[in-house]
Amino acid sequence: MPQRNPGPALVLFDIDGTLIRRAGPHHRQALVDAIRIETGLETTTDQIPVQGMLDRDILKLMLARAGVSGTRVRRVLPAVMRQAQLIYQDLCPDLKRKTCPGARWALRRLRDRAVIVGLVTGNLSGIAWKKMQHAGIREFFGFGAFAEMAHSRAGLVSIAVRQARREGWINGSARISLIGDHPNDIEAAKLNRVRSIAVCTGIATREELAACGPDLLLPDLRSLRMDMVL
Repeated sequence: MPQRNPGPALVLFDIDGTLIRRAGPHHRQALVDAIRIETGLETTTDQIPVQGMLDRDILKLMLARAGVSGTRVRRVLPAVMRQAQLIYQDLCPDLKRKTCPGARWALRRLRDRAVIVGLVTGNLSGIAWKKMQHAGIREFFGFGAFAEMAHSRAGLVSIAVRQARREGWINGSARISLIGDHPNDIEAAKLNRVRSIAVCTGIATREELAACGPDLLLPDLRSLRMDMVL
């Protein structure tokens, strides 16, 4: 992400429910298939509240429910995560009609104002970038923090912010915001002392999001004004 001067702000985006919704079962299928290929076990994401979770944790829970010991889970997990990302490259559908209301408009506005944007998502990196490509919004993002990089969403926010500062994309006066659709996004923003902007385009209800006390609560990205992030 070449940048001659630091941007005026950093905006970090969640993916599922924030930028893209109703993307289909392909992501979950990639996790199931990866476990089967690497371990021979048949598993499922049924009864796992995957919204707001990291792929790493979803896979660990799937394996544990299949009776895999903690020691073996730690041993096979890296290979399973690699396999899931490879599988998803072939499974990912066309997502251009699955972007959330206002997503492309907001990203264009942010780019026009030289705002630095990045991803903070529970998706594994290969899955996240494939979704961005197939949704037609890959061009807006130069970096991100993904499920394999930390053990919590708050940890991912910290990684993304540190990278932006280390690379000189933002300076100490830049406002930093995290936009997401889940209570976990709000919590991660609060733990990192960055601005939390919640959008009601995911599964969580407006009431559930409001109870978490985000700095801003919007119906969708069409309501995002530039003065909210600058």
